[in-house]
Amino acid sequence: MRELDKAMAAGDDVETPSLGAQLRHLRRLKGLRLKDLAAELGCSESMLSKVENDRADPSLHLLHRLAEALGTPVQALFSDTPKAPLTVYRSGERPVLQLERRDSGPPLASFERMIPYAEGRTLNANIHVVPPGGGSNGILRHVGEEVGYVIEGTIELVVDGHAVVIGAGSSFFFQSSLPHSYSNIGTVVARIVWVNSPPY
Repeated sequence: MRELDKAMAAGDDVETPSLGAQLRHLRRLKGLRLKDLAAELGCSESMLSKVENDRADPSLHLLHRLAEALGTPVQALFSDTPKAPLTVYRSGERPVLQLERRDSGPPLASFERMIPYAEGRTLNANIHVVPPGGGSNGILRHVGEEVGYVIEGTIELVVDGHAVVIGAGSSFFFQSSLPHSYSNIGTVVARIVWVNSPPY
């Protein structure tokens, strides 16, 4: 059995494989060559190779497309399924996913997880922390519904071509099947409680 297979089978006894290692493992399970997957997604083979070897971080848009092509929920790639019936994340202890830029600038956004992933779960919730100029880095589209509440800062949310500026204290809701994106158009960090149906 390969080392990654052993790691994925051993559960709590080993460290969780990196994002790139999981993507490579899933691609191989589906019998896809790197160039086949790159052609399906419309991106370069070298880019996918960097992602699989943890030398580049995929955009949120590419991450969603990769997950769909490989037949896995995005959240499963960052699984931290609890064994207790109650999960409490104390302030400063929530698991965080960074959406990095390709250059040396600050992250486009970070996502503080509020609900640990588990198969069959009907909700996904994160606190999106978006610096000025940051955002989704592309258009997203998937099944489900989304609702959000802006804690602080200002974002521009674009849904099905309609742009709306949303500030602190305001909430929003839309169907995830509509093309959507968001960006921080303000001068301070935006924090949004974002809840949606798991996309896949």
